[in-house]
Amino acid sequence: MIRDTSSQDAVLTAAPAQRLKRRALWIGGAVTAVALGALLLLGWSASEHSVSAARLRIAEVGRGTLVRDAAVNGRVVAAISPTLYSTAPSTVTLKVQAGDTVRKGDVLALLESPDLSDALKREQSSYQQLQAEVARQQILAKKQKLLAQREADTAEIDRLSAQRTLERYESVAQVGIIAKIDYQKAKDALSSAQIRARHAAQAAALESDDVALELKTKVSQLERQRLSMANAQRRVDELTVRAPVAGFIGTLSVQNRSVVAANTALMTLVDLSQLEVELEVPETYVADMGLGMTAEITLGGASATGKLSALSPEVVKNQVLARVRFDGAQPKGLRQSQRVSARLLIEEKPNVVMVARGPFVESEGGRFAYVVRDGVAVRTPITLGATSVSSVEILAGLKPGDKVVVAGSDTFENAGRVSINN
Repeated sequence: MIRDTSSQDAVLTAAPAQRLKRRALWIGGAVTAVALGALLLLGWSASEHSVSAARLRIAEVGRGTLVRDAAVNGRVVAAISPTLYSTAPSTVTLKVQAGDTVRKGDVLALLESPDLSDALKREQSSYQQLQAEVARQQILAKKQKLLAQREADTAEIDRLSAQRTLERYESVAQVGIIAKIDYQKAKDALSSAQIRARHAAQAAALESDDVALELKTKVSQLERQRLSMANAQRRVDELTVRAPVAGFIGTLSVQNRSVVAANTALMTLVDLSQLEVELEVPETYVADMGLGMTAEITLGGASATGKLSALSPEVVKNQVLARVRFDGAQPKGLRQSQRVSARLLIEEKPNVVMVARGPFVESEGGRFAYVVRDGVAVRTPITLGATSVSSVEILAGLKPGDKVVVAGSDTFENAGRVSINN
């Protein structure tokens, strides 16, 4: 049997000074523990709740630049996506299918409208008739001018004849060969011939003006009819629906060989060479938004920047649609209706007191925050300013260096003091 070592142990007696020193240490430690316990007991007795620190998120108040922004969602849309319509009641013959790629000017559909075709034929017939009338009027104008000129020339010949007769009479009147009455008749005949010649010349000029005006009227009627015919031709040409831009067929709104009314949507053409982002912005941010505002767009693993180019004037389901145009070349690999997230940069405020944003902003209505001091969260009145996605501005109630419970305070039940256990 193996014996223990108790026979080898020896009792040592401590010196009196060592015993007094050890007793003093024990007494001091006991007093310290009692004091700490009293302090902790005093803090806990003043607290209404006790919460584990693991359930909270605490952030320190600091000073820096606050960027007011708004996180929104959106989708990629085509900047140019025209919808093609029927121009008249007609029967539609489709030449493409949804998803087909087309070039500018390609025929997409044919519209059959007998009314427009008949109207064009009537306008063409009227135009040809007026063309014939204008040609006839030109011939009549020449004929009337010739007749008027003939009358004027005949009158001029009669005047010259009368003048020569008077000159002969004047040459022999000096010697008394002819009677004085014959001489006076010759003078009267010359005066009459001069009047007829003058009136004939004026009548020829007026006749020329008259026929010119009549011809101008006919030409104006012909031009008006030409414009009417061109309009009818344009409407018939519009029955051939062509692609206004290059792209692909997005949607077909009608079936092949269906009868449609005027202004019926036929199809949508999408131009993927120019894409934009359509954002769904909550109406609370609309007052702070403006054209030209910068937006940071996240699509997949890539990011890009753009400018706000359009803002819808109406609110639909508490949201406003905004269009963002990419800065420079658009990112590659974009697809129509691709979902994206974006961050609208509304304003930058430098050198402000700020703290990380958390649920305390909504749970306390932005009027109170829990400030942590010596393991106790104290409910403190505060005043908030501008907010962003990640931070909030503190106008009053907090100072840099304070630690604030930004998440988890919803379990405090609005208590004035809450103990935080490590």
